[in-house]
Amino acid sequence: MQEKDMASLIRCFTVLLCALGLVSAQALACTRVTYLGPEGRVLTGRSMDWKLPMISNLWVFPRGMEREGAAGPRSVRWTSKHGSMIFSGYDISTVDGMNEKGLVANLLWLADSEYPEDDGTTPRLSLSMWAQYFLDNFASVEEAVDHIRSNPIDLATGDVPDQPGKLTTVHLSLSDASGDSAILEWVDGKLEIHHSREYRVMTNEPRFEDQLAIRAYWKGVNGREFLPGTNRASDRFVRASHYIDAVRQSDDPRIAAASVFSVMRNASVPYGISMEDAPNLSTTRWRVVADHKDRRFYVESAVSPNVFWVELDQLDFSEGAGVMKLDLGLDMTAIHSGETSAAFVPATPFTFEPAQ
Repeated sequence: MQEKDMASLIRCFTVLLCALGLVSAQALACTRVTYLGPEGRVLTGRSMDWKLPMISNLWVFPRGMEREGAAGPRSVRWTSKHGSMIFSGYDISTVDGMNEKGLVANLLWLADSEYPEDDGTTPRLSLSMWAQYFLDNFASVEEAVDHIRSNPIDLATGDVPDQPGKLTTVHLSLSDASGDSAILEWVDGKLEIHHSREYRVMTNEPRFEDQLAIRAYWKGVNGREFLPGTNRASDRFVRASHYIDAVRQSDDPRIAAASVFSVMRNASVPYGISMEDAPNLSTTRWRVVADHKDRRFYVESAVSPNVFWVELDQLDFSEGAGVMKLDLGLDMTAIHSGETSAAFVPATPFTFEPAQ
């Protein structure tokens, strides 16, 4: 075996050991997958796993909104080019969403994130607006990646709501109607971008480079005979990577959405889970599936009996149309069913959390 191959094997094995449990269990967990079906049927699904009850609502932001990056005097400023429907986190940030061009953004926790120190010159952006920045400005992953590489922006973070002293640390996935994907992470204070149509699955830990090593390790294992089954991020990554290819591939939007939801449920954490040796485990609070082709956004709450959806083509994203909101209740206890675009009501936009 060549020295390079041996080094690669050692790296994969080391990462796998860490991921499978020789490090402490993570309290936070989410999973994201992208489904590449026939005839351009592309869907992205994600689960939101969190220890505490959340405030998450659906918001519609039209084109032409003036934005300021909420990160001090050098905050980046822009005017939204594209309308979007987003999922809020505590009504202080955008954690998920899709714009009218079919670009999807998902924020997932990554404890290893290290954001840059202020260098006194680079424009800055609050982490609460990171996903919204891409939804407002870009129609495709390639356009977004090209822009951010040519126009660097430093990210600034703050504390998790109601958890003083605990910094918010996340990474971002982007996917579009062509099936392209990118994963953006802050590693040692620098932005790393992994851009490929192949990057269809992401979980929390470890960093995405190491997730790829885990994928390589499991690639030769027959998933019908053995798949890791714990709630750990690495195990969810392996299962989601296997099943997103194993489920039925269809251009029928209902079949495709059902396939993605089935993968997301397989990677979810049982509701209310608690163990004596791990009292701070997260639980899956909600799941969403975005159909890039039809611009349809499905929502499923863990505590509601049905899935509802929004047809983005039924929303008014025109400049001056006004912000709209669909109230989902604390921990998404409000009951909605069927297509719900008509249930949105005019609302004052929330204030994005400023960086500290």
